[in-house]
Amino acid sequence: MTIDPVDVLPVVDAFDTTDDERATTSARQVMRLLRESNAPFSRTSYDPGHVTASAIVVSPDSLSILLVYHERLERWLQPGGHIEPEDPSVIAAARREVLEETGIQIDGEEPPLVSVDVHEIPAARGEPEHLHHDLMFGFQLETMAQPAEWTQTVWCSVSQLDRYGVDGALLNGVARALR
Repeated sequence: MTIDPVDVLPVVDAFDTTDDERATTSARQVMRLLRESNAPFSRTSYDPGHVTASAIVVSPDSLSILLVYHERLERWLQPGGHIEPEDPSVIAAARREVLEETGIQIDGEEPPLVSVDVHEIPAARGEPEHLHHDLMFGFQLETMAQPAEWTQTVWCSVSQLDRYGVDGALLNGVARALR
């Protein structure tokens, strides 16, 4: 891994979790993982889990959010996933995941951390049940981009997010990304 946990600690530590108990608890868990784990970014570190990176991608008019259907979890989520050894940063991992999952290239400024969420991933494909310590970054597109045809991706109106069953952590992240 090229990412040093010491470089990620200040990003999580500076994240404002005011009025968001789930994010407060999650941020504490991520900080502990970064300080205590020998391999916090390794996708094969199952106890207590590993850091993942995701992106809340906001349309240029700030009216829509990019969602991807996750086959394994059978739900709509923001693009994101595991940190790879070649990723130079957690932000780079989030950008790469957007490209891999949607075909959309995201350039531009460094995005803010807009949510921290530790959640359970069920056992499957030889992996035990484990935790993802997800860092969600808010990306604002300058020009509208259409997802690749091979993806199960939608631009969802912010006012319609409940129709896609998104959870509270994502809703709170969307609210922060829109500020």
